[in-house]
Amino acid sequence: MRRPIPIGVEFYKEMVDGGYCYVDKTMLIKDILDGGAKVNLFTRPRRFGKTLALNMLRVFFEDERDREGNRIDNSSYFEGKKIADCGTGYMDKQGRYPVINLTMKSTRQPSYEMAYNVLRKTIAEEFRRHRYVCRENILESDEKQRFQDIIEGIADPDDYATALAFLSRCLRKYHESNVVILIDEYDVPMENAYFRGFYDQMMDFIRSLFESALKTNEALELAVITGCLRISRESIFTGLNNLKMMSILRDDCAQAFGFTEEEVRAMLAAYGMAERMEEVKKWYDGYLFGNMEVYNPWSIISYVDENMHKTHFFPKPYWSNTSSNSIIKELVEEADLDTRTEIEYLIEGGSIEKHVHEDITYGDIHESRDNLWNFLFFTGYLKKVGERFKDNEIYLQMTIPNEEIRYIYKSTVLSWFDKKIKTTDFSILLRALEGGDCETLSACLSAQLQDSISFFDYAESYYHGFLLGLLKGTGKYRVLSNRESGMGRPDIVLQAPSVKGKAFILELKVAREFRQMEERCRKAIAQALEENYRAELMRVGYEDITVYGVCFHRKECLVMREDQ
Repeated sequence: MRRPIPIGVEFYKEMVDGGYCYVDKTMLIKDILDGGAKVNLFTRPRRFGKTLALNMLRVFFEDERDREGNRIDNSSYFEGKKIADCGTGYMDKQGRYPVINLTMKSTRQPSYEMAYNVLRKTIAEEFRRHRYVCRENILESDEKQRFQDIIEGIADPDDYATALAFLSRCLRKYHESNVVILIDEYDVPMENAYFRGFYDQMMDFIRSLFESALKTNEALELAVITGCLRISRESIFTGLNNLKMMSILRDDCAQAFGFTEEEVRAMLAAYGMAERMEEVKKWYDGYLFGNMEVYNPWSIISYVDENMHKTHFFPKPYWSNTSSNSIIKELVEEADLDTRTEIEYLIEGGSIEKHVHEDITYGDIHESRDNLWNFLFFTGYLKKVGERFKDNEIYLQMTIPNEEIRYIYKSTVLSWFDKKIKTTDFSILLRALEGGDCETLSACLSAQLQDSISFFDYAESYYHGFLLGLLKGTGKYRVLSNRESGMGRPDIVLQAPSVKGKAFILELKVAREFRQMEERCRKAIAQALEENYRAELMRVGYEDITVYGVCFHRKECLVMREDQ
């Protein structure tokens, strides 16, 4: 019997109890203990298993108690797992420590007040989980009162800003053991605040929360933090000499997040999809963590879950529906000529070289264009294919990882183009079209091309879609595409609402060389006339009909009229 696919399962106990398909990542425990760092920061793209990994760490390390303070034995959850084979030196750590577990992934509110209240409630819920420490006379009366005030949401803001450090001290008193702190998606509040306009306010609160918990906390045994970016310039981690930073540039724990090719092959074979490996590789592979090639785990399990009972199916972009693509949108909308050229090159399968550093933050994005490329790399929208060291700085050669991410770029470009059309003044283009001003018409279309981001290798279908989108945006004429007429099919037809008005036939061609454009225009016109594209328009009553030949060469356009 096949194990169920864990769509939406983020709790390790639920994963094991439910008999779900689980790719064993328990060796992360060994890696962290062997590393010896007090504070471990893992930066990985969204949906790469960070939440499940942290929950697994909690189940392993936590001396878990029920409401009455009775110990809960979680040792069975690691029977048969890879960490159990590593010996007593590691398994002796199981169930040994009190654990503070805080997730920040739900902090996506439109104002600072709302986001702060969500964080405050999240902190209060973790206090509520450890309420058993107040049952005995271990805490002082003022500590118990502060503990209760935090739970009830009536504590002072300063109490919430130092809440993790305070909870650490309370737990150490009760358990007589230092505390393990786990913080998931620590940078989500910062990402949200950046795009919502209250970055500095949120930064101040997060800095206070983290400094007290991670920098000056004598009760701290170990901390593991996950996010997409390292935030350091704002001094969240300043003075934390025992911080170990593990970004996607490092080999440390490279297999802990994402699926290796071996793991993907095993999963596909288990669900009768072994023959789909090449398709899966093309769509969901391409990430490089250190020197380890990994696949997007969310996309893999979604692909298997959706298609395990289908005979015929096609890959889909699953990650695009879950990850924030605001930064891609911003890149496209604000792109200058150089950036547009680079985006086009990437979409076409090329690569670009940029200076990359791990300290990129949301507040840095607009300081330079390179910072934006940095952000795209660390959040999974680009991958490393080469690197070099020059002038004490690292330069990475980067490309789009796979077809799934390429889809995000393309769909963002198309959405931007549609939006751009709605705000474009088409009056000059329309006057040129109606007046037979081919020079102005050519200039207008060339300018639109040069101000756009293109892909599809400049095929005729691309230009057809481009021109069709522009003409529909004018709103004055009915625009028809590839309709039957005469002996053939005109590429584009424009009709006035009334047959007493004007009609236009536009036949498109693509030239491989610039010098061929005029010849290709004349060929387009000859084709329209020879195949009598006017026939259908005349049949319904149009008399004022103009035929245009339109030729494209990369980002140049030439328009000619039939009487030229």
